[in-house]
Amino acid sequence: MFKRRTPRGTAQNVARWFWPRGGWLRALRYLVYRIRRLPDPAHKIARGIACGVFVCFTPLFGLHFLMAAGLAWLIGGNVLAALLSTFVGNPITFPLIAGVSVKLGSWMMGQPHPLPIGQTFDAFTRVSLELWANLKAVFTTAPVRFDNLDTFLDLVFLPYLLGGLVPGLVAAVLSYALSRPVISAYQKARINRMKRKFEARGKLERKIAQDNRRKGSV
Repeated sequence: MFKRRTPRGTAQNVARWFWPRGGWLRALRYLVYRIRRLPDPAHKIARGIACGVFVCFTPLFGLHFLMAAGLAWLIGGNVLAALLSTFVGNPITFPLIAGVSVKLGSWMMGQPHPLPIGQTFDAFTRVSLELWANLKAVFTTAPVRFDNLDTFLDLVFLPYLLGGLVPGLVAAVLSYALSRPVISAYQKARINRMKRKFEARGKLERKIAQDNRRKGSV
């Protein structure tokens, strides 16, 4: 009943990941709208945002949701805000995040020649295919091979993980410092709007009641 009449193909699903329906600007507006409507104090929502932004700087793709939720729970942040904020890591920002993190991490580890961004994502692809093949090999007679894993760990994963900590922490602190006053101001303005609406409704109801009493006394 709830399925599409014409299911999307693989190419369409991949295209939706790189360009969501309505474009990235509409997706960003929806994200901001959802965060503003969260029923929590501003400081808890800002903590959740900081957690979601921070995990986007880690190379643990596929675990960002779990990591963001876990961090938010540990520090008393809003878990839903953390999940929504992982949107910061997307096909547009990941090349920049990965490039900066790998370059910084390689420098911190004393590696003079960090991998270019194209080779970095190629390494992720190759090791993912290798791990998937090894998983299938458990149930077949195919050999288990780790030809790409050592190089991936030394030149990509560890530099990415180490180098992402610094910009990740900076981005998390900035996102907290910027989002908390904005959310607090929005919540106060929303409360004031609701108070004015209730007051206007109360005045209208009192006026209607007075008019009804006058008509009854005539």
